[in-house]
Amino acid sequence: MPGPRTVVFVVFDGMQMIELAGPMDVFVAANTMADTPRYRLVTASPTGGNVTADGGLRIAVDTSVRAAAASGEIDTMIVVGGAGVFAGAVSAEVVRDLPALARGSGRVASVCAGAWLLAAAGLLDGYRATTHWTGTELFANRYPRVTVEPDRIYVHDRDRWTSAGVSAGIDLALALVEADHGGELAQLIARLFVVFARRPGGQTQFSAQLRTQPARTPAIRAVQQWLPEHLGEDLSVAVLARRAGLSERHFARAFRAETGCTPAAFVENLRVEAARRLLESTELTVGAVARAVGYRHGETLHRVFARRLATTPERYRQHFAVASA
Repeated sequence: MPGPRTVVFVVFDGMQMIELAGPMDVFVAANTMADTPRYRLVTASPTGGNVTADGGLRIAVDTSVRAAAASGEIDTMIVVGGAGVFAGAVSAEVVRDLPALARGSGRVASVCAGAWLLAAAGLLDGYRATTHWTGTELFANRYPRVTVEPDRIYVHDRDRWTSAGVSAGIDLALALVEADHGGELAQLIARLFVVFARRPGGQTQFSAQLRTQPARTPAIRAVQQWLPEHLGEDLSVAVLARRAGLSERHFARAFRAETGCTPAAFVENLRVEAARRLLESTELTVGAVARAVGYRHGETLHRVFARRLATTPERYRQHFAVASA
């Protein structure tokens, strides 16, 4: 068994704590579950001094970024995010030594706004990448040499790994563990963390519920909340209107005005999202998946996937399925 892989976390004043603690705990769990330690974890700040996270928590730091770069072979460097990314003096200090650290690292990664620091250092030029959804458009404008994928949990392009915001750092770390040690260990860690399902990088940053604003009318909002658990039922406008206690015309008009989409579009969004989860995490046939989410025939699901995702359910499963433990 080779020795533990060195993972260097680049931290700084104003970093977001969960973007360090989440990924770090994934690697700690890998060490705990293995016969021998799989990872050696190091924190590095621009000067080597302790840093203060956004919120005021003081964090002890192992070394400086420059010293880490000079220390020898590094398997993975991970730049965390946080409000400090956008503080000019802080970001300039961090960016200065990132290229040297990257040159000695087998993989270069970031969590959330950490991608801005990698991009500022030129380390994402010619690569696909993502970051927190609130900043993807500005990020793309600021760094046109980076191909931004705005609606992804994480993006893996050759030796560059970037994740979306906050909790997506856990998904990124699980993917790194899987790449290093296989899906079984990553799945065990996901279960330990009570993660509902390891999300493939190609998944959207938002659920259908979050992409659609909640209705102001309580009866319509209650229908929105009820729908995800009843996708296999008849969800026609007539049925939903009766559930809300409104006429069909009033319900359809109010639903669209208050949520920004029609009832049919909202139901389809939920069904596509549920079908994607089943294709990713189960071995159900396409026909069974279709029926589970409310379509009578697999052909209907094929048509919806072709229109919405420009692919077939089978191809989607081949690309995004998560191997079972």
